[in-house]
Amino acid sequence: MLPEWLRIKPASTEKYSEIKQEISGLNLHTVCVEAHCPNITECWSGGTATFMVLGDLCTRGCRFCAVSKRAKGIEVDRMEPEKLARIVQKWGLDYIVITSVCRDDLPDQGASHFARCISEIKRLNPETIVEVLIPDFRNDMQCLKTIADAHPDVVGHNIETVQRLSPSIRDRRADYVQSLKVLASFKELDQGIYTKSAMMLGIGESDEEVMSALRDLRNSGVDFVAMGQYLRPTSHHLAVNEFVKPEKFKQFERAALAMGFLYAASGPFVRSSYRAGEYFVKSIIKKGNGVHAAGLPAEVPSV
Repeated sequence: MLPEWLRIKPASTEKYSEIKQEISGLNLHTVCVEAHCPNITECWSGGTATFMVLGDLCTRGCRFCAVSKRAKGIEVDRMEPEKLARIVQKWGLDYIVITSVCRDDLPDQGASHFARCISEIKRLNPETIVEVLIPDFRNDMQCLKTIADAHPDVVGHNIETVQRLSPSIRDRRADYVQSLKVLASFKELDQGIYTKSAMMLGIGESDEEVMSALRDLRNSGVDFVAMGQYLRPTSHHLAVNEFVKPEKFKQFERAALAMGFLYAASGPFVRSSYRAGEYFVKSIIKKGNGVHAAGLPAEVPSV
């Protein structure tokens, strides 16, 4: 039985239904649906969504993820960048998140298609802030450069968990250190890009391991961090080890901010793109005055 703090409060479904129908009609995919996100009604009722490009079949098999898996993904929709740009324009969105499945089956792992989506959205919606949540692209610098050259405002890549647990829950092609290198690479490619990562809690990590992962992220130059409760999508997925209390999430949030992250979101329902475009984050990006250099303060609160 779920604890009280994990019971989802219903939100208005009018806007949710409208968005669902429109996305379906354009044959677009969202991670909100594919990953069984608990915030879907709240976010969609507010007129925001995280779009998932390159199809709805992932070539990797992480134990926690609800997205369907297959060795070869679906045929790439060449009109997808234009469809995305037009739906952003129609809804008048000032902040959009684009993610994707892993496409190890494509020559460039889908990097050029990702970049076209970014460029087309910015062409039709020059004031819209574009955040991308990308796969690791196996840390292929040409793929990462292709993304950076499209000039997204925020690049997110999730380490998912602490270093010790990473090999047992992520696909064998993913790697904790590799993910840190991907995040650090974007600072080398373009200091103007904000970077972001996220972790799931409640799968067997210790407090000390979470703190260590936060330090690793900060030392890789990451600006924004998110931490949320892992919820088991089905009985076939990784089991929940612990339901982390809201107070503990808040302790991690305070610790992250003390380390120098520009923004930290930490709570049971927090996901990597949850409330990504809230006012404070938009203000940081528009002002462009964030401190991008990595480094820890002398003292960090213990948890």
